[in-house]
Amino acid sequence: MEEKKTCADLKVTEEMKELLEKYHHNKDELIQILNEVQEKYGYIPKQAQLEISENLKIPMAEIYGVITFYSRFTLKPKGKYAISVCLGTACFVKGSQKIMDRLKERLGIEPGQTTEDGKFSLDETRCVGACGLAPVFTINNEVYGKATIKQLDQVLDELMK
Repeated sequence: MEEKKTCADLKVTEEMKELLEKYHHNKDELIQILNEVQEKYGYIPKQAQLEISENLKIPMAEIYGVITFYSRFTLKPKGKYAISVCLGTACFVKGSQKIMDRLKERLGIEPGQTTEDGKFSLDETRCVGACGLAPVFTINNEVYGKATIKQLDQVLDELMK
């Protein structure tokens, strides 16, 4: 028995057909395709994986393996504001754990989660290449350096309006 597709699944199917037309049904294009899907949706929906699997003639397990191997890819939708805190050595020594703890307290979520309203998601990273600005957090890839709790609270207050 085939699973019934939702309206969202049907929309993804149509969009994926269009996206996949640019490619040559070549397995070597998988990461390129996944990158484009991630850019489009902010994550890689299951329906997109099914369409890729069918188009490239590779098993879902292989696609899942690639998605979970590369930390850039995610299977869960991110919030409107994707917040990431660097916990690499330079940032950690300068107090990034306090930034992370404050975010967990204010947002009521743990790293890897998204708030129920879909507004914020929280992740930890090991380095964003801005060690001279430690500690660092990012929101939708915008870097906030020499971060303080006060600065974080001001930014969050603004985004929560």
